Amino acid sequence: MRKFIYLLFTAVQAISLLSCSESVMEEINRDVNNPGDISSRLIISDAMTASAFSVTGGDFAFYASIYVEHNTGTWGQFYNADIRSTQPSSSSTYNNSWDATYGNLYALKLIRDKCSTGGSEEGNNHTLGIAQILTAYNLAILTDVMGDIPWKEALKPGVIFTPVLDKQEAIYNDIFSLLDDAIANLDKETIYPSLANQDLIYAGNNELWKKFAFGLKARYTMRLSLKKPGYTDVINFANQSFTSASQQALFAYNGSTTQSPFFCMFRDRDYYGASQSLHEKLVARSDPRDNVFFRAHPDVGGELVFAPNGMANQVQSSYSVSAISIATAPTYLLSYHEIEFLKAEAYVRNGNLALADTSLRKAVTAAFSKTNIGLNASDALNYFKTVVRSKFTADPLSEVMNQKYIAFYEEEAIEAYNDYRRLKAMGNNVVNLVNPLNTNRFPLRFSYGSEDQTTNVNIREAYGDGTYVYSENVMWAGGTR
Repeated sequence: MRKFIYLLFTAVQAISLLSCSESVMEEINRDVNNPGDISSRLIISDAMTASAFSVTGGDFAFYASIYVEHNTGTWGQFYNADIRSTQPSSSSTYNNSWDATYGNLYALKLIRDKCSTGGSEEGNNHTLGIAQILTAYNLAILTDVMGDIPWKEALKPGVIFTPVLDKQEAIYNDIFSLLDDAIANLDKETIYPSLANQDLIYAGNNELWKKFAFGLKARYTMRLSLKKPGYTDVINFANQSFTSASQQALFAYNGSTTQSPFFCMFRDRDYYGASQSLHEKLVARSDPRDNVFFRAHPDVGGELVFAPNGMANQVQSSYSVSAISIATAPTYLLSYHEIEFLKAEAYVRNGNLALADTSLRKAVTAAFSKTNIGLNASDALNYFKTVVRSKFTADPLSEVMNQKYIAFYEEEAIEAYNDYRRLKAMGNNVVNLVNPLNTNRFPLRFSYGSEDQTTNVNIREAYGDGTYVYSENVMWAGGTR
């Protein structure tokens, strides 16, 4: 993160120094094909892509999927993560995603500065609102997996080289402020044209961006349940969010020039095996997705062979693999089924089981209909009536959260990881993970990136020897940092 921002600052500084020459020389030396002041509409397209592919769909998701047993690590770094050998506590493990997230936050800051009062695009309110939503989204992912992180001082290249860590509670206050400001800005008038096709998520539809913002408010309000229960607020925010899957915030891939991150990871690395833990949960529920989620390894074929979590052999081309890691599988920034699961949990905690039942049914139906799942509404309804409803009646919270856990396989692994830690902290041990190493070595958080661990004394002191990842919860899970 520090290196990226410093290099960017150096380039900008060099341009600034050159600009001190006479105006005629400025015109002669100006490269019209490489402008120094890039339009916000061009920057924001890259920020959307990075948010989906490098932040939500990068190493954070790959490792989260191992920790919550959506996948089993069976080779290399993923195997080490599965058996808790070095990887979860190493500062190099998440460095790529650490850098990518801060790089994206800096790009979004450039947009926010341009479109705010005094900026070169002052009054570009809608682009400003979208940038504020994406800032809140990226910032939340980073603090949710890391805890306290540099924020207030982090995006000041050439001014502050060793930013201090901000408390997660203060960061969450900023996340909600960003979302509130975004909603207000999206409601304002603007003389600037719509982002249209530069908007790779909603094609310039501001009403859907507002729904996304309200959905994030529901997600993050639920995240703080241990510290500040606000289930009625969760429901109110969720009711202003998506009402169908056609509105959800996702990043689509065409399968050729753009491809799903999990697909690329399997194709390039082949580090995963099909999770025995997940398979057994599906079998216990007679869940038809058990026939959809997995396939034999393409190199060997034959019967399905599941990888035991924490006890697999380190081997490639042996265990079965995910069948939904296809090239066109979208990255979900916020899904419609998550909105309904949030409502279902909130209704359960508020004691309204009838409405919880309705939201759970909608959530399961939407999850069955994901593009890479391929089951339909009638499949979902039959499953809900014959299996889910009786389990919900016996233990409402458990069934809501287990169905959410299953639905989040595989593209929503970060949120499954966040949910698991939140539930454990609240004493709701309803999602059963079986890795025997979880007893004392479940990663409660991710370690800071290696570049800052070696160059920023504040990060280095917070990191220590890295073993804090097994002992210290983040703030919203009952920790202190």
